[in-house]
Amino acid sequence: MTIESELESIFPSNKDDPSNLGLRLGIIVGGSLSKGLTVKLDAGELPGSMIEQLAVGRYVVVQGLTERRFFCIVTDVSLEHTNPSIESNPPETTDIYTAEIYRSTLVYGRANVAPMLVLERDSEEPRPVKTIPAHFSVVSQANEEDVARVFGKADDDHFYIGNPIEMDQVPINVNLDRFIERSSGVFGKSGTGKSFITRTLLSGIVKSGKASCLIFDMHNDYGWAIKNEHGREYKGLQQLFDANRVNVITLDPETSQTRGNRHDGALHIPYDAIEPEDIAMLAGVLTLSEVQVNALYFLRRRLGRKWLRKLLSDDEHDQTELDEFIQQGDLIKGTLGAIQRKFEIFRHMGFLQTNVREDLVETLFQKLNSGISIVLEFGIYGDNLPAYMFVANYLTRRIHHRYVATKNKAFGHQGDEPNPLMIVIEEAHKFLDPEISQHTIFGTIARELRKYNVTLLVVDQRPSGIDDEVMSQIGTRVTCLLDNESDIRAVFSGVSGASALREVLARLDTQQQALIMGHAVPMPVVIRTRDYGPELYAEITGGESHDIQSDGEKVAQAKADLFG
Repeated sequence: MTIESELESIFPSNKDDPSNLGLRLGIIVGGSLSKGLTVKLDAGELPGSMIEQLAVGRYVVVQGLTERRFFCIVTDVSLEHTNPSIESNPPETTDIYTAEIYRSTLVYGRANVAPMLVLERDSEEPRPVKTIPAHFSVVSQANEEDVARVFGKADDDHFYIGNPIEMDQVPINVNLDRFIERSSGVFGKSGTGKSFITRTLLSGIVKSGKASCLIFDMHNDYGWAIKNEHGREYKGLQQLFDANRVNVITLDPETSQTRGNRHDGALHIPYDAIEPEDIAMLAGVLTLSEVQVNALYFLRRRLGRKWLRKLLSDDEHDQTELDEFIQQGDLIKGTLGAIQRKFEIFRHMGFLQTNVREDLVETLFQKLNSGISIVLEFGIYGDNLPAYMFVANYLTRRIHHRYVATKNKAFGHQGDEPNPLMIVIEEAHKFLDPEISQHTIFGTIARELRKYNVTLLVVDQRPSGIDDEVMSQIGTRVTCLLDNESDIRAVFSGVSGASALREVLARLDTQQQALIMGHAVPMPVVIRTRDYGPELYAEITGGESHDIQSDGEKVAQAKADLFG
């Protein structure tokens, strides 16, 4: 037996099985588990061309010598040489012959790749990497089989979200069970397509029926339709799903009608149902001091359920009652006056009313618990941050309370567990600021993980404004381009191997690219997000568009059920 055949029996080669490997890129020449692997790139068909085909963020595989298969992501590329004089004395650009000789013999491309997973011999499921491949192991482009083995095939549990860089025909699927299992986040600076990615993810969740979604739609992006900056219109969730799957409630019926949006009812909140806790979270936005916030609790205790109405009232009797607190020394006149001036903003919230006949919270809970997702459109109030924060806080506190009560009954075998719920909030850093997140319902939900079947999906362009403890609980992070150093640092907080991925994030395109990492994917991956358009519509609806304009009876019934 020859030495070559003996080695082949010990370390089988894959070079004669092209179906097992994608396009060869190079070989491992160094590196470590902590800092990544160094790859000497092959010359390519045209010497030196291979490096131009290898983008940061690309998904590659390394075939180890002992039949281990390592799944990696490209984190950097560089130009190297074997002769230092080349830097000081390069060939003339007109000397094509010499340049080609140098590229063939003296210079080469190098790539750094971060190993993420390894597929052991006779194993079907990749595991976290704990070692590295040997010198001269072959590095290849990942093929469709590799991607499917890691990210799963599209089915009831996996939803197609996009494609790896330069692999347009290979789908990347998100594990929906794991996505809703913990709170998640979609991050990226303005204009990078956060809303489109979020809408795609929500479409998959609603279609799967694995959770209901309560979407606080600040900019009217998720209900009926949305237009991009070029004027092209895209369908919202209401056009993709019938009234048994998605209902839209508006705070501003007039604007919804003007825009031609369909809605299933209007939201009205009674003054007498509002508690100081509903407003305390707005202290930073309304510039309420600690003394003024404490005064709200005093007023609620002394005035009862009508405390807010009396604060805003022009009635002489109500003002006299407030003046008595000042005369008795219970309140300082300046404090009361400042509160009343700052509370003037509530007079302009038309959805606040004195008399509201239905129990909105109970109705919403029943809908969500039965599997219907709710989109809450803000209309003209979308630009009113206090209104957005107030409504989101008001409803979330009460619905979370109902979920806690229902879950506790299920623990005591007195009822069924509530249907999983994902609450979607935009401008999330306003709710999860380090100074207030410990005391808000949103911080509580993030820290509870899925204890009461409620999780968050936070959408934000300033992740650095979110409390570090809350960020550490964000299970899946879908991150578009960020250019602020503090925001990049926040996104990678608590992520293993973050240093290798920072350069990947910095090189994303300005639109339709994202780095996905965390609980719902086995390893970080850069994707070109799928187009939100006819192909997705057909997949979601099974080829049929649930156009509510042609389905008036269902809408009428939904309105009757929800607000009748």
